Amino acid sequence: MHFTRNKRILILLHLMVWAALFFTPYFLAGGQVELSPVAMNTWVPLGLYAVIFYLNYLYLINAFLFKKKNTVFILINLVLIGLLAFLNYELKEMYLEHILAKNKTIERPPHEGLFIYLNSITFVVPLVFALAFKTIEKWKKDETRTQEAEKIKLESELQYLRYQLQPHFFFNSLNNIYSLVDIAPDQAKETIHSLSKLMRYLLYETATEYVPLQKEIDFLKTYIELMKLRFSSNVIVNYSFPTVSGDVRIAPLLIITLIENAFKHGISSTELSRIDFKISVEEETIKFVSVNNYYPKDATDQSGSGIGLLNLDKRLQLIYGNDHKLKIDVQNDLFISKLNIPVR
Repeated sequence: MHFTRNKRILILLHLMVWAALFFTPYFLAGGQVELSPVAMNTWVPLGLYAVIFYLNYLYLINAFLFKKKNTVFILINLVLIGLLAFLNYELKEMYLEHILAKNKTIERPPHEGLFIYLNSITFVVPLVFALAFKTIEKWKKDETRTQEAEKIKLESELQYLRYQLQPHFFFNSLNNIYSLVDIAPDQAKETIHSLSKLMRYLLYETATEYVPLQKEIDFLKTYIELMKLRFSSNVIVNYSFPTVSGDVRIAPLLIITLIENAFKHGISSTELSRIDFKISVEEETIKFVSVNNYYPKDATDQSGSGIGLLNLDKRLQLIYGNDHKLKIDVQNDLFISKLNIPVR
């Protein structure tokens, strides 16, 4: 429907332009000019220009020029321009002979050969216009096709990354439950219930490009509480998350990667560990900060696949481009992650 409407508008524009070209000379003369000279000097050449324009616009450019058959395209147009210029000249000659026969006092214009040559050059103008219009149309179509291909590629990559994240997240959560089965069976049952809510969110509510920030915050709270059950009192976890309106939206499952990373690298089995998370919404920007003790893994520790931060960086680039800011730094044995993304 959209394509048909655009095509009708284009046809209407063409008709309006040609109508203006055909009738402007007559109207400029205030309608006082005889129709015969107007037809001979304006309408006949314009009609021949239209033949050149539309033969190229509708067929020749696509059939030859855009298929790299440049020599054939040039030869056809040289022959076409030559024939139409000759036809225009012959028609004017017939008209001039008719005028001379009627009025013996009118003489032939001087430098007739030069006039014919210059008149022939004007037949190149519609060819140039046809080339310009067709090239612009092709560029727009190619641009639209490229954008559609990029969009499909973007959606495919995001879907792949989302599928990659979900098993990774599920695997970590099952480890948490496994650690509770023997020492706290009741808590393990509650944790399974919490995990079911998390997985429901993952499976059914994160398929869209953006989700309400409040839903994402509720998901993060549940996950953090689930993680806290796994650790002893030597691990202190604090979070400060606001209550926000449903108008504030965010791409799902971005912040969870940084939270998982904080738990993975910020917990020691022998020392006191502290992790702090904070989310705020300031001036159309969602800000997340996590600060935790830094206990780097040694070469023998195979926990974690390392895909988390790489996955996050890819998704941020695909979704937000240069509109986001991710900074990860280690200062005084503290691992600090800062993420700023625009409100959607």
